[in-house]
Amino acid sequence: MYWEKAGTENTQATVKLAVERAKELGIKRLVVASCSGKTIEACLGKGLEIVGVTHHVGFAGPGEDEMTEEMRKKLAQQGVKLLTTTHLMAGLDRAVRNKFGGLYPAEIIAASLRMLGQGLKVCVEIAGMALDAGLIPYGEEVVAVAGTGEGADTAAVILPAHSNNFFETKVKEIICKPREF
Repeated sequence: MYWEKAGTENTQATVKLAVERAKELGIKRLVVASCSGKTIEACLGKGLEIVGVTHHVGFAGPGEDEMTEEMRKKLAQQGVKLLTTTHLMAGLDRAVRNKFGGLYPAEIIAASLRMLGQGLKVCVEIAGMALDAGLIPYGEEVVAVAGTGEGADTAAVILPAHSNNFFETKVKEIICKPREF
């Protein structure tokens, strides 16, 4: 499915397609990108395990956590596993670029994946991050849900690999994404 434009208006339909495809394939887990928790909330009550991946603390500003403690508690009560950590394709490479200039391998990989859309890049990234954190089992496909900015407009079936074997990651299916991004 291709959405005409990227954006939050696609969130409900993206979640619906992601959940339907996960169930068709017997996939038990959704890995969902969300800074505020709103996209994760849209995935609740669908009979799937949810791992939410947020920006790292400090992404929006020094010491700032974009997800409120109230939302974290609410999601935890619903059984959501939350991962807040350095992003797979940012981290030290971005720090070096910001300080000294240039472009580094992780950022080249990210830019290459963005040719297919920001949401797809994030889907690949969060699936690997969740695997590295031990929040999803190795060797099992997941459906990853992400977006372009806020909300969700992209979903993909991914067999993630650990970051030290990143190029073993397999994007099995793109369930939906925006045509224009």
